[in-house]
Amino acid sequence: MHIEDLRRIGQQLFRDVGKVRLTNATAIPLEKGAGGDRTFAIDKQAEDCILAGLESLREPMSIVSEEFGSKELLGGGRRVLIDPVDGSKNAISGLPLYCASIAVADGDTVGDITKGYVINLLSGDEFWVEKGSGAFFNGERLQAQQDEVMRVVAFEAQVPHRDLPQLLPLLASARRVRCLGAVALDLAHVAYGSISVFHMNAPSRSIDFGAGILLVREAGGIVTDSAGNAIDAALLGLHRSVDLLASGNARLHERALGIIAGEP
Repeated sequence: MHIEDLRRIGQQLFRDVGKVRLTNATAIPLEKGAGGDRTFAIDKQAEDCILAGLESLREPMSIVSEEFGSKELLGGGRRVLIDPVDGSKNAISGLPLYCASIAVADGDTVGDITKGYVINLLSGDEFWVEKGSGAFFNGERLQAQQDEVMRVVAFEAQVPHRDLPQLLPLLASARRVRCLGAVALDLAHVAYGSISVFHMNAPSRSIDFGAGILLVREAGGIVTDSAGNAIDAALLGLHRSVDLLASGNARLHERALGIIAGEP
């Protein structure tokens, strides 16, 4: 499986979802997906499109998707993690911030991820990455933020009344704060350099962050948990495994860790 295969699948998805993204049909609730979140019509359509693209490759793989759960093709093989619509609540609310995310891994842990792909389903902008070969945005090589100014700090709060009090010290240190509602886009924009630091202090799922953390790392950034611990040993799958702190560079990351730890 090559990056160009993922791009072809993503571009077809953009064409297909683009035809229906502004209709009321996208907001129809169907049932709870395998990941535990409610599935909407747009999630199902996006998943079907990605699955058809992967099946057309005729390669052995083990697919994990937020909606249908797990599926093996040709006896199974490398892991392929799919979030068909990351930010589906944005999509059904008419907020133009949602994407699809695909990560490919040669093993069962976060450290085994070798390829990643994220496509903005409104603009068609593409982020892709291959371990050891760099991260790219629409064909241009990415470089994360290189200084230590906290221009923009982004966050996700799954349960606001629980999560926000812990997030506030870091948010207060920023010039601007943003909550995009799509973890894959948050991480992609850390890699792009438009977000200085991203923090999610509640456990997240590898289907959401798998592609994004490789984008950040290959663009020169750092990703750990909120205490600075490595997350590479975390198991891939639908469960919520680790909280996330992603920064454009090591100096920014150390500064963010100090603020989170309450250091003066």
